[in-house]
Amino acid sequence: MDTERVSACSYPLQKEGLDYTFKVLSEAGFKKVDLLAKMPHFSVSDPAFSMDELERVSDQYGIEVANIGSYCGRGFSSKSEEERTSAMDEMEKTLEAAKRLGSKSIRVVPGTGERELLDQIVPYFQRAAEQAEKLGVRMGIENHGGEISGNPEACKEISEKVDSKYFGVLYEPCNLMAVGVEYKSAFDKFRDHVVHVHFKDGRYDANDKWVRTMLGNGIIDIHWVFEQVEGTGYDRDYALEFEVGEIEPVETGYRKWYETWKNA
Repeated sequence: MDTERVSACSYPLQKEGLDYTFKVLSEAGFKKVDLLAKMPHFSVSDPAFSMDELERVSDQYGIEVANIGSYCGRGFSSKSEEERTSAMDEMEKTLEAAKRLGSKSIRVVPGTGERELLDQIVPYFQRAAEQAEKLGVRMGIENHGGEISGNPEACKEISEKVDSKYFGVLYEPCNLMAVGVEYKSAFDKFRDHVVHVHFKDGRYDANDKWVRTMLGNGIIDIHWVFEQVEGTGYDRDYALEFEVGEIEPVETGYRKWYETWKNA
């Protein structure tokens, strides 16, 4: 598999500083990071965060920021105009930061997730999409559980209503399976709106409960996902998201995930 287009989510190292985080990812073989938008990794509002420092560390370890795993958009469904305005300001600043870093996309959140509020949040995403298009940065709702992000039909609906190739879905097969949504049929629903992809793996245990595994040890068909996504004309990155620290420390586990991807 193409290692030039694979990144590692910094999520499993969220409590570590940038230097240590980038060192671990570099030693694992990665040249790109999907950067969590929480301190100490990234923030557009915390005065303690420094873009200059992030760029220094990025240059030092030769790791590009492929995607910013932000939570922009959460305030769009607020009843408070002030909170909605603040949420838009966060979105605009994050898009600008992504442009500065050379990131191809950012993760966004569909308000507080209620489908009944979908029409309220759409105009804000439409406005954000205008800026995103000017900057060349895409916005993707990650498939977490919820009435919108965990529902393929709702993901398609909001994508069609925003109506921009710079807004869509961050496809996450494992997250979908964890909430009882079959990832292949889900892709068929929103295939025209995928803007970014996350990979992890899992399987059903003896009690029919979804559990996460090391990459390649579960039932997520990496090749199927890759081939289907590529078939849409997708030419951006794929992020590996290590969330199995109970199985193996990230310091050694990410290297195995990178090798699994490389040799798949």
